[in-house]
Amino acid sequence: MWILDSSPRQGVTVWLPGGCAERVHAAHAPAFYLHLPDPHLHREMLDALERRYPLEECTFATIFGRLEGYRVGAGKWVAEAVERQTGYTAELYNVDIRADQQWMAERGLFPCGYTGESRFTAEFEAPLRVLELIVDGNPDRDRMISSLRIIGDRTERYAGDERTVLSDLAGIIGAYDPDAVLCPHADTWVPPMVRAAAKYGIDLPFSRSGRFGRLASRSYWSYGRMEHRSAALLPEGRILIDTEQSFTYREGGLPGVLLASRLTGLSPNLTSRFTPGTLISAYEVYEALTRGIAVPFRKRDAERARSIGALRAADKGGMILQPDAGVYDAVYQLDFTSLYPAIIVRFNLSPETLGAPGKRGFLPDALAPLLDLRIRTKQMKKADRGYAGRDAILKWMLVTCFGYTGYRNARFGQIEVHEQITAHARDILVRAKEIAEEAGFLVLHGIVDCLWVQGEPIPQLKERIEEEIGIATELDVYDWIVFLPLADGGGAYNRYFGRLADGSIRVRGILARRRDTPEYVRAMQRDLLAVLRTAPNRRLLAAAEPRAREIYERYVAGLETADPADLAVRRRISRVNYARGCMEASAVEAFRQCGIDVAPGMEIRYVVRDAGRRIADPVWEAGGIDRRYYEKLLDKAWREVAFAFRGKA
Repeated sequence: MWILDSSPRQGVTVWLPGGCAERVHAAHAPAFYLHLPDPHLHREMLDALERRYPLEECTFATIFGRLEGYRVGAGKWVAEAVERQTGYTAELYNVDIRADQQWMAERGLFPCGYTGESRFTAEFEAPLRVLELIVDGNPDRDRMISSLRIIGDRTERYAGDERTVLSDLAGIIGAYDPDAVLCPHADTWVPPMVRAAAKYGIDLPFSRSGRFGRLASRSYWSYGRMEHRSAALLPEGRILIDTEQSFTYREGGLPGVLLASRLTGLSPNLTSRFTPGTLISAYEVYEALTRGIAVPFRKRDAERARSIGALRAADKGGMILQPDAGVYDAVYQLDFTSLYPAIIVRFNLSPETLGAPGKRGFLPDALAPLLDLRIRTKQMKKADRGYAGRDAILKWMLVTCFGYTGYRNARFGQIEVHEQITAHARDILVRAKEIAEEAGFLVLHGIVDCLWVQGEPIPQLKERIEEEIGIATELDVYDWIVFLPLADGGGAYNRYFGRLADGSIRVRGILARRRDTPEYVRAMQRDLLAVLRTAPNRRLLAAAEPRAREIYERYVAGLETADPADLAVRRRISRVNYARGCMEASAVEAFRQCGIDVAPGMEIRYVVRDAGRRIADPVWEAGGIDRRYYEKLLDKAWREVAFAFRGKA
């Protein structure tokens, strides 16, 4: 059985792929675990629960050990009522777990895989019929559907009035019966399409059951910035992916979305819309359920009070060295593979092991197979780039597992675990630096989990570091690398670019990598880097300057005729009300004037018409540009690359 989709509706329904779209329904009654520090204080409440719901005394497992308590056959709202009635002294478990995820975990099943195969493999079959759909128009502004395209062996375009186009689309979906529909801005287009189809009496079968689940829109803070998730309709029995908005799809493609589902036990309709942090949390929940461990409803082990001195000593973050700005030949980059999760596994770090290091912890036990899969997939990616998306999803899930240990609502996190991870990471980077220097290498730079060094023999250094530290490393070889300067002339910590031994260019922190850089500026810097790519060493870089300067001057001259869409600045809005005038405030107001509501965390794209007066227009309203503003951006992009020609700060 290969499970395509699942939904918790009066039990659990799982859908199988294929033209027949078979579905299987299973009974699954909600239940949660309850532990009371003193049950005698709540006898009346327990009696009332027993009269209304199935209730039995039991013991159940947590990561800290077994607890005595009760199993209550009721849903979340009852658990929340118990919380309130006990003054929040009750400990509740398995309250808000999705029924379909729990049902599959308890039976050793998972989506997007065959019964009996391992979840921890990047080599899996996906017997899916896929339809690619593009709706023409502006998803933020257009309210009527008048044109769409179906992408296949050849592109077919359907245009006309809205009723005709929707009728054509309904016929296509019905005839082809895809298991997955890939559509840019699907979460913006599909709800009005479904409403319009219903108005015209058209059965638009995005959902194989005719019903939809719903995700509400929300804005939230994550890692210091505001994020926004759009509202979405989730079809049953068919995967619908917003290829423009989905981070999981953007990083991993369809294979990455399916791999995330295999690991978390969640439908691809969810994994394509969830953040890596939510995915790693769901993975830990699934792992706990397969082990028979109850999942806490609330985080109860709050951080203890500590002195300022103790806090400063413990809470330091990762180690970063500062490079000398300049151009360097023959440089090696040594990366520790998934350092933070590797530390969790290597040093057995978990909330329940802080005072009992001899006990194997839940977190290292759960993360070990995920880490092994990442290491294997990373090797497979070197031979076959088709595995790059799967590797990217594993990378992001493992990256966020570290931050999640310190998250205030983490089910299996604790701030002291977070602090111990960073302490080990600091020791590891310092020791790796010492090993390199003892072997006669020159250490140029270091950031948390990687070192840049010059010297030989590199194979012996790699082997010695791995042997002493006990964590695998990856080696990259640069023909040359440029560490860019800060304003004061010192080396920037995270802005560099260089040519790898295979002739490709790797860039970090410069305008070509920034999401808010206009495409016109990005294209120029990429063209400049393509010229630098032809230079195999530092000496020949200087000879590339005349060709690079011609490219820069051509882009400056071409500003007046550039497509406004290519000059659009992309910004993530942290607020919608501004006390002072700024470009973002102007852009938000311009969007409102066009009838578009902007919520915190949303990304907007605008063209700067007058930087001095802070006037910006939505892309489709752009009638002119502030040439000086864009010339400054081009000049900044040029200066980042041109530093390579001088070779020194």
